[in-house]
Order: sequence, then structure tokens, then C-alpha cells
Amino acid sequence: MRNLTIFTEFILMDISSSRELQILQGLLFLVIYLGALTGNLLTFTVIVIDPRLHSQMYFFIGNLSLIDFCCISVIVPKLIVNSLIGSKLISLTACAAQIFLFIFFGMTELVLLVVMSYDRYVAICHPLHYGLTITPRLCTQITGGSWASGLIYSAIHTGNMFRRPFTDTNVILQYFCDVPQILRIACSDVRYSEFIVLAVSVGLGLICSALLFMSYINIFSRVLSMHSVEARNKALSTCTPQLAILLIFTISGIIAVLGPIADTASLSNLLTGMFYTMVPPLINPLIYSLRNRDINTALRRMFNRYFELPSRPFLK
Repeated sequence: MRNLTIFTEFILMDISSSRELQILQGLLFLVIYLGALTGNLLTFTVIVIDPRLHSQMYFFIGNLSLIDFCCISVIVPKLIVNSLIGSKLISLTACAAQIFLFIFFGMTELVLLVVMSYDRYVAICHPLHYGLTITPRLCTQITGGSWASGLIYSAIHTGNMFRRPFTDTNVILQYFCDVPQILRIACSDVRYSEFIVLAVSVGLGLICSALLFMSYINIFSRVLSMHSVEARNKALSTCTPQLAILLIFTISGIIAVLGPIADTASLSNLLTGMFYTMVPPLINPLIYSLRNRDINTALRRMFNRYFELPSRPFLK
């Protein structure tokens, strides 16, 4: 038997050997992280504390903001710390945790987007039956099912990828533990079984995508047939942000799963990873905050309540 080195930590990609550029990179990612953190926390908080937003649609939006907050928090803080202290190491346990949590929140978001598309389909195409079909109890059940499906799916993938030790190399050509990079350095039987799981996942993803786009095709067909301009604009304002988020999430997923596996460290590899890990959590709250009138109004009420009233205590 030949001697094998079993790695217990990995070396992440570093695009520059200059400490100044590493610190600049860390500060840039810190700004992006704080922006995503602020947007998603504000959206989630205002939905929770404002009674006017306690409806089915905003319940789903609040869960989406929570998922985006958790998803970007899985990867970016470690990247910021590594950039600022000049480290490229991540332990095997931390790497497995990154992959498990990232797949968990990503799969949960995909299922939740399918649920949200059905919610908008019922609200726009069958408005008279909306209150009977999309009940608060059903919202809780299907949202819990979304989180449970993400948990099971992630456990299967992570358990398969880390069931054998890594003995060939411990160099990951990405700034975080990316699934394609882990498969690149895994043993052959792990890659084979994971490709089977991924093939099944692609089939499930195509089914989800088909359901999503069928829902939005029916929604836009219904919207275009409306005679009232006001009703048409209101319907478009509620489903267009969700469609934009769906497209961003779908494009990100295609890049993550079907993109080429890099065999050398490069800036393009870093930018590709940034796109599908940072762009959706950063863009999603901006889309809802800028285009949703109810959330904008609720945010103004919240800021007025906490920042203006203490300076004018005698006003009612």
C-alpha cells in the first residue's frame, strides 16, 4: 500500500500576493456584505413588526429575506477575515459546514420561489378563491416544507461528498468551498455517485423551472387581458419583482452548476463565484424595497416612529 496524506484543511484561492490588494479585497467584500445584510434585515424586520404586512405574500417575502441573509453569511464573513489577516486556510469541518449550509439555503430558496409563483398565480388568476386556497396555515406548512426539503437535499449532497478522505490535493481554486472544486479534488467513486445525484437534481430543477415559468406565463396572459390599467399595473408591480429575482437566481444556478470547473486561479473565477454567491442576496431586497409601495411605506412609518417621535414627545 502506498503512503497517503489525508488532508484536514484546504487552501483557498488568492488572486493576489499583495497585502494591499488583499486588504482592499476584504474591505470591498465587507461593503457588499453590509449592504446585503442591511437590506435583508430591514425587509425582514419591517414585515415582522408592521401589522399591515401580515399577509401571505409578505410572509413569503420575509422568509426569502431571511434565507438571503443566511446564505451570504455562510461564505462572505470567512472571506473577509481571510483577506484582512492574509490567510488562505479553511478546516475540513468548516468547509463541510459551508457546503452544507450553502446548498441548504439555496435549495430552500428555489422551492420557496416555486411556492411564491403559485401564490401570485392564484392571487391574479383566481382572486376570488385566494383567501380559501392560500390560507395562513397552508403558508406555514409549505414554507416549513421548503426548509425541510432544503435540509434533506443538502444532507444527501454533503454526506456523499465528504464520505471519503481527500488524499490527492487540498488546493481549492475558489475563494470558498465550492461544490465543483470539491468534486475536482475528491476520489473517483465520490465523483461518480455525486454526478448521479446531480443528474437527478438537474431533473428536479428543470421540473421546478417549468412550473415556475408556466405560472408566470399564465400570470402575464391574465394581466395582459385586464381592461383596467390600474389593476394591470398593480398586478405587474407584485409579480415583476418576483420574476426578476427568479431570473437572477436561475442564471446564478446555471453558472454554479453548469459552468466550467477552473483548473487555475484567475480573476474570472473569482468574479464567477461572486456572481452566484453575492449578487442574489444583494439585489433581492433592493428589488422589493425600490418597487414595492407597501414595503416603502412601512419603512417610512418605522423610521418615523423610531427617529422622529423621541425628538417631538408632545405630538400625537
